[in-house]
Amino acid sequence: MHKKRTSRLQSLSALTLAGLTLAGALAAAGPAAAGRADVGSHRAGLEASGDTLGQEQYRPAFHYSPAKNWMNDPNGLVFHKGVYHLFYQHNPQGNTWGNMSWGHATSKDLVSWKEQPLAISTDMQEDVFSGSVVVDKDNSSGFGTAGNPPLVAIYTSAYKEASPHRGLQAQSLAYSLDEGRTWTKYSGNPVLNRNSANFRDPKVFWYSSPSGGGYWVMAAVEALDHKVLLYKSDNLKDWTALSQFGPANATGGLWECPDLFPLAVDGDTNNIKWVMVVNINPGGVAGGSAGQYFVGTFDGTTFTSETTKPADALPAGTPIAGFNDGTYNGWTVNNEPGNWKDGPFTGSPAAGSLPGQNPVSGFAGAGLVNSFNDGDWPLGSMSSPDFTVDSDYINFLVGGGQHPRVSDKLDNTPPPGDLLFAGFEVPDGSTLAESGWTGTGDLAPSYQPATAGGDYYLGAKRINTFETGGAPGDDRQGTLTSPEFTVSRNFMSLLVGGGHRGPETGQTLEAQLLVDGNVVRRVAGDDAGQLNWKGWDVSEFAGRQARLRIVDQATGGWGHLTLDHVMLTDSAAVPRSDETTVNLVVDGQVVRSTTGSNSEVLDWASWNVSEFKGRKANIRIVDNNRFGWGHILADEFIASAQPARPRIIGYDWLDYGRDLYATVSFGNMPQDKRVVLGWMNNWDYANSIPTSPWRSAMSLPREVALTQTADGPRLTQKAVKQVDSLALKPNYQDKAGGSILPGTHPLPRQASGDVQRIDVTFNPGTALKSGITVLGNGTTSTVIGYDARTKELYVDRGNSGNTGFHPLFTSLDSAPVSVDAQGTITLRIYVDRSSVEVFTQDGLRSITDQVFPDAGATDVALFADGGTAHLKTLTVTPLRQSMFK
Repeated sequence: MHKKRTSRLQSLSALTLAGLTLAGALAAAGPAAAGRADVGSHRAGLEASGDTLGQEQYRPAFHYSPAKNWMNDPNGLVFHKGVYHLFYQHNPQGNTWGNMSWGHATSKDLVSWKEQPLAISTDMQEDVFSGSVVVDKDNSSGFGTAGNPPLVAIYTSAYKEASPHRGLQAQSLAYSLDEGRTWTKYSGNPVLNRNSANFRDPKVFWYSSPSGGGYWVMAAVEALDHKVLLYKSDNLKDWTALSQFGPANATGGLWECPDLFPLAVDGDTNNIKWVMVVNINPGGVAGGSAGQYFVGTFDGTTFTSETTKPADALPAGTPIAGFNDGTYNGWTVNNEPGNWKDGPFTGSPAAGSLPGQNPVSGFAGAGLVNSFNDGDWPLGSMSSPDFTVDSDYINFLVGGGQHPRVSDKLDNTPPPGDLLFAGFEVPDGSTLAESGWTGTGDLAPSYQPATAGGDYYLGAKRINTFETGGAPGDDRQGTLTSPEFTVSRNFMSLLVGGGHRGPETGQTLEAQLLVDGNVVRRVAGDDAGQLNWKGWDVSEFAGRQARLRIVDQATGGWGHLTLDHVMLTDSAAVPRSDETTVNLVVDGQVVRSTTGSNSEVLDWASWNVSEFKGRKANIRIVDNNRFGWGHILADEFIASAQPARPRIIGYDWLDYGRDLYATVSFGNMPQDKRVVLGWMNNWDYANSIPTSPWRSAMSLPREVALTQTADGPRLTQKAVKQVDSLALKPNYQDKAGGSILPGTHPLPRQASGDVQRIDVTFNPGTALKSGITVLGNGTTSTVIGYDARTKELYVDRGNSGNTGFHPLFTSLDSAPVSVDAQGTITLRIYVDRSSVEVFTQDGLRSITDQVFPDAGATDVALFADGGTAHLKTLTVTPLRQSMFK
């Protein structure tokens, strides 16, 4: 939820906090706010530039998003005197994470939100992290009066260096006596301090004891320990411990943002169960951030889960390697030489966690492969003895870093070709101006190339716009243009690092190839310190004169570009594979590859290897990454007749998509309704999504309930009825249905749109895959389908439009779903410009994904693959805009 957070000892080169590398990424991107989001002046600025507040590309029409700047977790959700209050993690000074404060919005209907002044602000002592708000009706805190009881916020103080509690996280109070408009921090803060750096996210509610009376209960987390801690208080100021819950089920990342509430099973008030929500990052079912839940009982002291899954047995099959006898049993270890102790792989298996590493779990037996030896910096590989493939599947346990294989290239050697500009290795004391370079602004070439910043450059010098003359910084801007050169080969290859800015930000940050003064090619970094090989096919410009121009018009985190070793080459540049992978090698070629999920918890992975039966193979484990999560974990390779089922699939998830996190419920709701709201983003790429001047939106508010299933009571979700009150007259209906033949079949134009609800029921028939596509343009679309072979509903955003802003964004997210008694699948899909929320199986399953379609992509189509499906009914209903009207 906050990305602030805990300092992992996992990287020797950069501070990585729960998957977010903070080196330069958190710099503020705008002027300091004067206590409120200045919606009025921002509206005027947008209109002056030809854009309109609320109509920007990707701006949600009926999901809450702030007018500008960064937002993450919902905080302090509460209903009070007819008004719903949404507080949220907010950076009032920029649109990346930082300066954590509480933003505030209010609504009378849960769909039309009004942004309010900043509620609780960061200061010199603390950042204001996540928490909750209660209506202190009896003035138990003493902050108000009997006639004017207070709203009380319980939040996490993340203490800064200036504080006596620096580095710690503790729970604090603030109160409001004017319906949440202004807030006062309690002078006695913190009210609950465990001297922990990872104790956070208090969710407080009033527990009415069956024997009479009651008390406040707080659920908070020890994030690294995977525990929810319960406390009680009579006055919100003095807290005593009740019990602890966890670790349980998914523990592949930090536990965050807990919630605990009762629900009647199928509405039966004589059958009450309690639901414990625990959000996790990373380690979600679709990767990165997600929310899991447990169903059980709470007696006022202890929550007892009835849905915790037991440890699994090894899959049936023949062991290939197990690492449990203290040796590698003939595996060959190849550690890259360097100035470290032993390299990533020692001469024998690890027994678990290594020094400086967070707890490792999920392996079987006494040993495993763990390349965190000496930290993340060393590189190396290890290979198994050859074996004959004699099964349909190879199952194994894998964990560690999420860095997939991208090529065969594991080193940084340049391709054959002609080096331009002497690789920027100008003599000491010389400047680029002496070599014919020209520049503007802070990039005037009256300086030597940089000798600091970046990784994987070649030689001693490179271009780094962070390090240009004067004081270094991301806010330095200008252009730098090379002398002319002749395009004499078919490709241009170069090492590029640093930042990336999409066109929607209005901040150009890139290297450009100019021919006849026109920009004909562009390239930028990946918001990373390491440089990697990129390039262009320039064959069409053969024999012509060209220039290289570096443009830095960016400010804020990663507002710089690094560049080195520009070459003309006969073949395309091959990127270095900074992988942490487990690979199957057949005839010297990698034919299967799996990476970790940025988790110290190993889980089952499977390769279908039936096509290689009878052939010789070996397993190669590669650690070629020396930055955050630059290590790999592996264990228990087994030849099997069936694929192993990942443990993570068997846990209970609030959502199976990539973009529902920090989900918590509203307090003080009428009729004891339970409505939840989540942050519609994922920490894997949250700071990089291509929106501006805001970043992030909330999910639809969802009413949750418990229903009895064959596995016991489970949560169902549906958008609150107020969302459907936005519906206009349906613009397309098909009640007759018909066959969906193989292929993709666009619907009539009236079904198109980017702000609508789609209700569709279909029978998969003989089709292997079938469903509907949205936000399409004939070339790209978001695919929402059913896979009859795996019995899964899926959302495929691999070709959904703008997907290149972050390597972890492209995904195919799936949820286990069975056809109903009639053999049909029924979906309710909410489409809102840059997101899809899909509900099925009466709300037992949902998939929430952001998508960033091409401009004008509004087409809807039906499809079937591998057979014929059958449409039963289809209704497309446009929805009114409720934001920024």
